Amino acid sequence: MRYAIRNTFYVLRFTFYVLLFTVMFAAVNFVSAQTGDVTDDEVNEVAKDLFCPVCESTPLDVCPTQACADWRELIRQQLAEGKTREEVHEYFARQYGDGVLADPPRRGLNLILWIFPITAVLVGGGLFLRYMKRLQRKDEVVIATAVPTPFPQPLIIPTEAKPQYIAQIEEELLVRKS
Repeated sequence: MRYAIRNTFYVLRFTFYVLLFTVMFAAVNFVSAQTGDVTDDEVNEVAKDLFCPVCESTPLDVCPTQACADWRELIRQQLAEGKTREEVHEYFARQYGDGVLADPPRRGLNLILWIFPITAVLVGGGLFLRYMKRLQRKDEVVIATAVPTPFPQPLIIPTEAKPQYIAQIEEELLVRKS
């Protein structure tokens, strides 16, 4: 009985110290977040997902223009105010449109840009499979047709041809005419 009470006392004491250190650690992090000291790495972590307003397709974190420097300073101010990465991205999207975001939202007209390539690949694959199946059909017969010449050549019959051969040709010609 005495052992169980002592064991329970140690467990409660251990739990108390763990909770105390957790609260102290959270308080230190909260206080350090409130100081407003935002590092360049934190700013660049947010800026890498935004595009420069002046240079086309250049991420904000590597662009050397003055406009990008101003935007990075604006990001620094917003992070110092305690805004999250998503809130900063939403701010820039509201102010300058979804074109400044490296990963535009999947809604509205942008949804077409996400769906079209997938649909095109699926439809193209279906058409290709249909074409390949048609080529593999055994019962399909390809009939070659002669292209008519603009000036038909006269029929030249050799003089030494047998009269049976000539009669056969004339019969075939009569059948074709009718």
